[in-house]
Amino acid sequence: MADLANEQSHTSEHVVTMVEKDNEPTCWGCGLHILLPSYAPTFKCGWCGAITGQHVWKHESKCFRWRRLRDRCFVCFLLVFMFFVIGGGMWAVYPVVFSISSLSGIFHSIVAILLSISTVSTFSLASFRCAGTQPNILWGSYPLVGKGDLVNYTFCHYCSKPKSPRTHHCRTCGVCVLDMDHHCPFIGNCVGAGNHRHFIAFLISAVVSMIYVAIMCANVGLRTWPPFTFRSHFDGNGHGSYFAMILAFLNSAVLMSFRGVLLLYLFITSISVNFGLSVLLWQQLYFIYEGKTYLNHLKSEGSDMPGKRDCENIIRFFGFPYSASRYLPIIGKFQKKHIK
Repeated sequence: MADLANEQSHTSEHVVTMVEKDNEPTCWGCGLHILLPSYAPTFKCGWCGAITGQHVWKHESKCFRWRRLRDRCFVCFLLVFMFFVIGGGMWAVYPVVFSISSLSGIFHSIVAILLSISTVSTFSLASFRCAGTQPNILWGSYPLVGKGDLVNYTFCHYCSKPKSPRTHHCRTCGVCVLDMDHHCPFIGNCVGAGNHRHFIAFLISAVVSMIYVAIMCANVGLRTWPPFTFRSHFDGNGHGSYFAMILAFLNSAVLMSFRGVLLLYLFITSISVNFGLSVLLWQQLYFIYEGKTYLNHLKSEGSDMPGKRDCENIIRFFGFPYSASRYLPIIGKFQKKHIK
């Protein structure tokens, strides 16, 4: 018995000597001291659940202002480009459309105005609206923070405040963004919980608008294109020379008016821009279908845990919390009453 007591006392003394005062980090969430080995890079508080990293020092980049200036320039450029497409398209297309039929001109004018307002307004909301702020929580003191109030919260050393698991710090904007998808330089803002819907609405409106611009420019351009004049010799089989066709096309292109040149430029630009926007829209909708953001997709590339893929994710994203099948019984009741 004496040997067993001596062995227990020796073991307890060994544990006490291994724990030094320097290895008692303080939880930033509740302020409690926790004992852990010196080799532990991070630890999770057993009371509030906050995650603390040791020896983490982060500073804002010196290029912060230049990145902000770059984003503002992109936003100004896109606004000027959109107004150029709207104004130039109106000037080049609608005099010809109204000359064909006044009713057709009025109809296309209404469509163009609606698409212009939709595209510019959604772009402005995505650019100038807050991308998403996390809720304010109590932290820093044990009496204020309850048990489990900060589960999986980390401390942002850039903002010097708590960061929720769904939050990511954007070093370009200099803030923590809730449900951040990515930072888009073309809108000069992050895409997060506060403006993600507006960003998707802008992409949809821009894609539809570019398709409309391409169709109208092609239609009016074919009506106003100078006629071809073929000057070629035919061979024995009666086939014309391909060189004569190319020469006729170039001769007619030289005779184009400024309106025709503008229509050709708008057509090529709308096709190229629409291709890029369509790819980005498909990518965004695919991530929403998977129930995650672009940053979550990058983090989960090496993991074996796939997200829940369901169309309900897209429905909930656009503000419909319930499935369409929820309303099917009501529709069925209305149909039965109608039959009676």
